[in-house]
Amino acid sequence: MAELVYRPVIGAAQTMFKALDLKIECRGSEYIPRVGGAVLVSNHISYMDFIFNGLAALPQKRLVRFMAKDSVFRHKISGPLMRGMKHIPVDRRKGEAAYAHALNSLRSGEIIGVFPEATISQSFTLKSFKSGAARLAQEAGVPLIPMALWGTQRIWTKGHPRNFRRSHIPITIRVGEPLAAPADQYAGAITRRLRERMQELLEAAQRAYPVRPKGPEDTWWMPAHLGGTAPTPEAVREAERKD
Repeated sequence: MAELVYRPVIGAAQTMFKALDLKIECRGSEYIPRVGGAVLVSNHISYMDFIFNGLAALPQKRLVRFMAKDSVFRHKISGPLMRGMKHIPVDRRKGEAAYAHALNSLRSGEIIGVFPEATISQSFTLKSFKSGAARLAQEAGVPLIPMALWGTQRIWTKGHPRNFRRSHIPITIRVGEPLAAPADQYAGAITRRLRERMQELLEAAQRAYPVRPKGPEDTWWMPAHLGGTAPTPEAVREAERKD
């Protein structure tokens, strides 16, 4: 039943991307296993990241079940779709239930999508990682699949208006080799290796990105350390403390 909902949603997303004339370039999809469970782990810079993560798995004929905040499941439009596609609601006050749900899905051979930063990075750099992805992979006995997205923040991200015009925005996706999560290792150490691997993939995606800001008014989507005007990680943390 999930596939009866999931595949039409994929088709609608692909139609929308074609209408927007997005230039999507993905490398490394072959690292996503064709069978069996895995934890697909991505950076998070846009509200639409999960869609592009899912596209990266399509060449391997896999559908990804994402862990997402439960408010998305309560929405009158997105809620039925999310439930129909067997995504996993996460109530941060009751995280044990979501963890158990994800673990059962992994053990049944599903691919689970996780954003270890938990929230969108407004600096467009990697934030600190939660260890949940590593712990899931350890307990289920499945690999971690690191990946990085770049360019998705130009479509729709936190603190900026949506850009659903035909803007020909490039989207660069990099998927890395599977990372083992041995049960006898500390989850924090595995998480550090995962973050290092994803940093390498993110930098590769940024180097491969085919365009640069058009002028001073177009530098908002570039991180400060690359010469852009996105807030620094320190500035974001300070603003979050004040909130």
